[in-house]
Amino acid sequence: EAAKEQLTLAQLAQKFEVNAVTISKWKSEFLANMSAAFSHVKEPSNGEPEVPSEKLYAQIGKLKVELDFLKKSAKKLGIPESEWKPLN
Repeated sequence: EAAKEQLTLAQLAQKFEVNAVTISKWKSEFLANMSAAFSHVKEPSNGEPEVPSEKLYAQIGKLKVELDFLKKSAKKLGIPESEWKPLN
């Protein structure tokens, strides 16, 4: 509400029971960083773009289907589970 400037700092301070100086600091900080607050592409600290979770869940589902298929195939071929080795 402070960014909208529809109420004075004194009115906001009274409404939310917060010091006007605190609201002013919050407003300044928000205005300085608001582009980051609304950006759609977030980059983790390592600089690589974040992969959307929908894609990750889709990949997990695909890998589970593949794993189930391979387990069933190994059983049909008579390969004991103790001989299954992870691919590294």
